[in-house]
Amino acid sequence: MSFNGQRIIPAVKNMKQFETFLDSSYEYGIFLDTHIAQLRQVSQMSKEKKKKILIHSDIVQGLKNDEYATEYLCQEIKPFGIISTRSNVILKVKQKGLIAIQRVFILDSQALEKSYMILKNSKADYVEILPGVIPSVIKEMSQKIEIPILAGGLVQTIDEMACAINAGALAVTTSSRELWKRAEKIK
Repeated sequence: MSFNGQRIIPAVKNMKQFETFLDSSYEYGIFLDTHIAQLRQVSQMSKEKKKKILIHSDIVQGLKNDEYATEYLCQEIKPFGIISTRSNVILKVKQKGLIAIQRVFILDSQALEKSYMILKNSKADYVEILPGVIPSVIKEMSQKIEIPILAGGLVQTIDEMACAINAGALAVTTSSRELWKRAEKIK
């Protein structure tokens, strides 16, 4: 699965942004910050508009980020996939047959090395690296791992998006609605 060539994956932080995503031409999107009571509505609205939503399980308010919460999300909410920084969550998502995206923060060389170990163990379908504005790290990771890379965090311009993709990222995740709009025009 390669997100059907979609180079921007909108990341929404609230219902207003979610509605903007639903009205866009993008098929795939990420719901970043929600609370447990909104999950069914978000899932239902996504399916009605034929959108494939990924839920960032680490920041669902009112839901502990563990294997039991992951089972709940997979069985009851049924998103297209789940993003998490926690390897145990990623393993459970894989077990349940959904798309699993391991999020890693590349703060320094030690964090980069730790990320390789995490990815080896989690066997995620994708890795989202943050910040996504470090083309040299994206390039290095794309050469060392076989997991497709998403670049997220701090990507604000078309040029930054292009740099991340040219360095080896499959797509860019961003909450910048301005970037969504610009990228949508050049699809």
